[in-house]
Amino acid sequence: MPYFDAASSAPLHPVARQALLAALDEGWADPARLYREGRRARLLLDAAREAAAEAVGCRPDELTFTPSGTRAVHSGISGALAGRRRVGRHLVFSAVEHSSVLHSAAAHEAQGGSVSEVAVDRSGAVSAQAYAEVLREDTALACLQSANHEVGTEQPVAEVAELCRAAGVPLLVDAAQSLGWGPVPGGWSLLAASAHKWGGPSGVGLLAVRKGVRFTVQGPADEREAGRAAGFENLPAIVAAAASLRAVRAEAAAESVRLRALVDRIRARVPQLVPDVEVVGDPVRRLPHLVTFSCLYVDGETLLHELDRAEFSVSSGSSCTSSTLAPSHVLRAMGVLSEGNVRVSLPTGTAGEEVERFLDVLPRVVAEVRERLGAPVSAPPSPAVTASLVVDALGKRCPIPVIELAKVIGEVPRGGTVTVLSDDEAARLDIPAWCAMREQEYVGEEPADRGSAYVVRRLT
Repeated sequence: MPYFDAASSAPLHPVARQALLAALDEGWADPARLYREGRRARLLLDAAREAAAEAVGCRPDELTFTPSGTRAVHSGISGALAGRRRVGRHLVFSAVEHSSVLHSAAAHEAQGGSVSEVAVDRSGAVSAQAYAEVLREDTALACLQSANHEVGTEQPVAEVAELCRAAGVPLLVDAAQSLGWGPVPGGWSLLAASAHKWGGPSGVGLLAVRKGVRFTVQGPADEREAGRAAGFENLPAIVAAAASLRAVRAEAAAESVRLRALVDRIRARVPQLVPDVEVVGDPVRRLPHLVTFSCLYVDGETLLHELDRAEFSVSSGSSCTSSTLAPSHVLRAMGVLSEGNVRVSLPTGTAGEEVERFLDVLPRVVAEVRERLGAPVSAPPSPAVTASLVVDALGKRCPIPVIELAKVIGEVPRGGTVTVLSDDEAARLDIPAWCAMREQEYVGEEPADRGSAYVVRRLT
């Protein structure tokens, strides 16, 4: 069964498996002890740290192993903010950061700190100049991912790092998605990553803090990992994480070219095979293995279930998943369609035949889901009978409000309007995105007794 969700967690790399099994035999003792078994464990830990630091591009004594990538982000943000408390309590981050950054920002704000969220363009990229404009004298820390987890867009880390350096502000980079493909451009002050994203075992994160960065560990003091990660090190997993990072880096150049070609094939052919699809994310400045697209008039949860039945494992940032009724914060920030969202992220070794079979299966699956929902089929519009219509979609969840809009847009003349009443948060994003895709004019949102009224003017 093809697994196309490497961005969530990559399959365990063969080198990681080998290293893990070997370390279980050799690295079970306490590396802090001076007897033979402890010294052997310390040698393994030191070697793993040196290998990981080389891949990150930092000194071994700047790198800490944490229990997860999320913990690395939380510790990095809290430690940097505490270390620069005398400078100020202002935190800057992009609107498309990983939830671990957003949760840290929310906690900081709840404790009296201030935050600034930097907007992104429709591709999901920030402008370096936009970052520069929100930096202040009291800015303690700025955060920017190296590449987006949901759509793969790469961020201008080097440019933002230079601006932060000029302003005297440290930059924390979430490199979880990109570190397996290559080092992050220099200039960053702190870096966080997660081993299971590159084929290492879960439960291992990396936190690098450059020398000279003011950093104060939060929480009770601990003797391990320079006090930055409390508790006994999971040495076998750490050894496997470092070994697999070195292995995937050795394969990255060739595998990047091969997977990029497969993703280019998906990006080009999905809109040809499936009507009413929007491929999102930057087409050029992106991760080589990841592509995200959204299908109009599709329930995202149902689409993923049907693809699973067809033996394809993919994920979604759609608002129509069982975990949340709110649109993905990434897709919302980009201003793109959120319904029927599919993220395909190919693991190392994915065969071209598997991609071809996915492209064969997808059109049928989407068509069946749309038919089940009563979505409109491309057809000539009905004769215009009125200059304006009101669609009552209150109490209905995505993609129903957009489907109802599409059904009646042809019933008003060019220049006429359709007002959609909806109390689904996803409509605020999906109706403007539908208008952009279908070349209709989104007039705007108006207050209503319940929910909101979204006004669309027919142009075509």
